[in-house]
Amino acid sequence: MDGAFAWAFTAALNPTLLTATLVMLFSSQPRRLMSGFLLGAWTVSISLGLVIVFALKGSGAVNTTQHTLSPAADVVVGVLLLVVAYVIHGDKDARVQEYRRKRAEAHGPKETPKWKQTLDKGSARSSFAVGILLTLPGASYLAGMSRISKAQASTLETILAVVVFCVIMLLLIEIPLLGFEFREDATRRTVTRFTDWVSGNLRMIATRVALVMGSLLLLRAAITLLS
Repeated sequence: MDGAFAWAFTAALNPTLLTATLVMLFSSQPRRLMSGFLLGAWTVSISLGLVIVFALKGSGAVNTTQHTLSPAADVVVGVLLLVVAYVIHGDKDARVQEYRRKRAEAHGPKETPKWKQTLDKGSARSSFAVGILLTLPGASYLAGMSRISKAQASTLETILAVVVFCVIMLLLIEIPLLGFEFREDATRRTVTRFTDWVSGNLRMIATRVALVMGSLLLLRAAITLLS
């Protein structure tokens, strides 16, 4: 599918989805909340994906602009990611972080977002609605659907590709949910250790992810232009 599934892993790192996952993981009813959220997320992501993919397949503009827009987009995003990696690694964002910290102190604690309040209540029905709202298309999702639409695949293969893409995109919810289903106590301990590790190594993780993704995008752009 010409790199479509790589975008699914990028879409999985959506900050809002990550935050919602952490909220549900440490709630009193994580299994119920995550099940409702996942059903809502699957519903909207798969449905919209199928609409987008088959709409693009019917458009002649996709093939006409493929070799022009794809490398250009890859170069722009790739360069931006490398700049982000440089800024984070060199601690160039220290002033921005300090400004945000002082501003937060001046304005007091932020009000808890409504979607977080809804999740904390523990209703599967409400988490289903939140799952729909928080899984609206992002840039990585749209890029992946575009890649799938450009593939010369049958209708069944296209549908399966959209489903697989959405499953990959929501792995950070699906994997813990399976863990809670079969080994709840062990899953809670693992989640706690993982969260602590991420909190202590967030700068290093962000730097390496941005560096790798930026380099891969520039490499793909070069290969496309030379082919």
